Amino acid sequence: MNKFSIILIITLVHISFALADNESKDSNMNNSKFEKATFAGGCFWCMQHPYDELKGVVSTTVGYTGGHRDNPTYEEVCAGETGHAEAIEILYDPTQINYSELLNVFWKNIDPTTLNKQFTDIGTQYRTAVFYHSEKQKQSAESSKEEKERSGIYDNPIVTEITPASTFYRAEDYHQKYYEKCPVRYKVYKSGSGREQYLENVWGTE
Repeated sequence: MNKFSIILIITLVHISFALADNESKDSNMNNSKFEKATFAGGCFWCMQHPYDELKGVVSTTVGYTGGHRDNPTYEEVCAGETGHAEAIEILYDPTQINYSELLNVFWKNIDPTTLNKQFTDIGTQYRTAVFYHSEKQKQSAESSKEEKERSGIYDNPIVTEITPASTFYRAEDYHQKYYEKCPVRYKVYKSGSGREQYLENVWGTE
């Protein structure tokens, strides 16, 4: 290999690293405009699909939050040993969709009147909650909850928690976008749990 070839290779390597660094910076700059929202609405399988369909939602992740043990497993959370709730973390672009719209989707996919329970799933891990990331989100969540309480939609009081966000642990891969990975089982579960019928009765839709 001659001297010219060596110089050319070194130059190309430097260019590649420079481009990669610029792409990384651009990505971080783009991500800086996004915001997070975290909700617990019972089984997280049923909470991901509604948000994935929304324009302005960049990504969704199901996992566990609000507990007292680091890196909990699905089995530990399901056993009620960790204090965590099954939840969904949403990364969204506030220039395309606002937090109030995300809250509206949240209320329309849960029964907020049952304590530590969502349909056939019972336990604190299935509680409903809004985990706010800022004072603005807290105020929006409280206003939204008060609005739903005044609406007359529900026969019983709303017991959904509004609480500060804490560490969110990503659930195991097989839980992510379960509605896509196992569509038949997902549909059977959603119907069999009573969620589907409840949403149809209250809102006239799934």
